[in-house]
Amino acid sequence: MWWFQQGLCFLPAALVIWTVASFVFAYITAVVLRHVDPLVPYISDTGTIAPERCLFGIMLDVSAALGIATVYVRYKQVQALSGEDEVTLQRLNRVGLVFGWISSFGMCVVANFQKTTFFPMHLVGAALTFGVGALYILVQTHISLHMHPHIHSRTVYLVRLSIGICTLCSIISMFVSSVIMYSVLQGIDVPRKLHWNPGEPGYLAHMFSTVSEWCLAFSFISFFLTYIRDFQKISLRAEVDLASSHLYDALQESINTSRRNKPSETSPLLAGT
Repeated sequence: MWWFQQGLCFLPAALVIWTVASFVFAYITAVVLRHVDPLVPYISDTGTIAPERCLFGIMLDVSAALGIATVYVRYKQVQALSGEDEVTLQRLNRVGLVFGWISSFGMCVVANFQKTTFFPMHLVGAALTFGVGALYILVQTHISLHMHPHIHSRTVYLVRLSIGICTLCSIISMFVSSVIMYSVLQGIDVPRKLHWNPGEPGYLAHMFSTVSEWCLAFSFISFFLTYIRDFQKISLRAEVDLASSHLYDALQESINTSRRNKPSETSPLLAGT
């Protein structure tokens, strides 16, 4: 059995691979068509003009669906591994589920509200994806600390903690550099600016901002790689519980109605009279 056939580890693996592919394919398409500069553009800039906008949108929507499924499986796993008396862990688990779903929804917003079309909504989506997503990472890291050492190893906790710190540092770096860039470029429609020259004002802050965004995106999505080994040891199944053997509100009434409406061989029409 291959590693991706064990349990549900294909979910986080597919989430990471598909999301990275959505960034890379949109970037290559935008650069080839000269819609953006090849030197570290904003991720959002690579998904603002057709046809890469269509590719970026539909692929990120799929990523959001994979994210919702991955977050839910992680929630069920922690719920099954923690005892009923561990109230703090159960509460953290529910908070993590909410944060994960909000972050996945934010990814849909980012995908469908382009930066150059509706910038305020795009900004909200980015805050939900990465801001709330960073909170999700912190919650899951704290859960890993609670589950150490009887369930999780210290290595898993330290790896998740390192990714969480990297994510927070990238958010701070991107925020500070973006504030500096917008203060330097007052009066310029920065969200619609897709091409930058090295000598113009605000270029250095722009580069810091874009590099921070790419680091943020890859550190955030790489967190789900730490789920692969955990998900190899879990599987979910759906149980069908039928409340009735039919789909009618009242079985006898439906049978009587069908009998009344069914033509009989003694009717004048069938008798030929």
